[in-house]
Amino acid sequence: MQTNKHTSKLVLTALMMCVIMVSIMFIKIPIPFTQGYVHPGDAMVFLSVLVLGWKYGAAAAAFGAMLGDVMGGFAAWAPWTFGIKGIMAIILGLIIEMAFRKEGRSRNSVMAFIIIGMVIAGAFMTAGYYVAEGIMYGNWVVAALGIPWNIGQFVVGMVLALIIAEALLKTPAKKYFTYRLPAKNE
Repeated sequence: MQTNKHTSKLVLTALMMCVIMVSIMFIKIPIPFTQGYVHPGDAMVFLSVLVLGWKYGAAAAAFGAMLGDVMGGFAAWAPWTFGIKGIMAIILGLIIEMAFRKEGRSRNSVMAFIIIGMVIAGAFMTAGYYVAEGIMYGNWVVAALGIPWNIGQFVVGMVLALIIAEALLKTPAKKYFTYRLPAKNE
């Protein structure tokens, strides 16, 4: 039974890695005045943490997002993306784990921790890409143009991830979730 659980976790990690990669590669909205773009990959990064936990979720986020950059024609960004998206997933996962360690946790308190974790992880991502762009372009003003777009990207990602997670929790896929919200009546 333990081998089956581990195998399932590895397969789901690979699946989420591919979902993240595809969501970054194929759904791009260019950012005006920069060479960057926004995408729904953050939603899949957040979802990977909810499904897989922080360790496997961080691996899926880091490798999936990096591969999305490499395969999507932005290989120069791959090392930055690997670190930023991996740490983003770790931040979210560790904050969610704090919620699950609390005694007598309610659905609302867990949801608050998840949302706070997503905001902090998104703020880290925004700051990380600001620094990366400033270093890569040698221009901190141009790098600042990406800040509102990155904020918008992670906010939309939060909403999408929560909607998808709620939908998946109503299916047999819920048995694979590492972080499940308490039932609505709790």
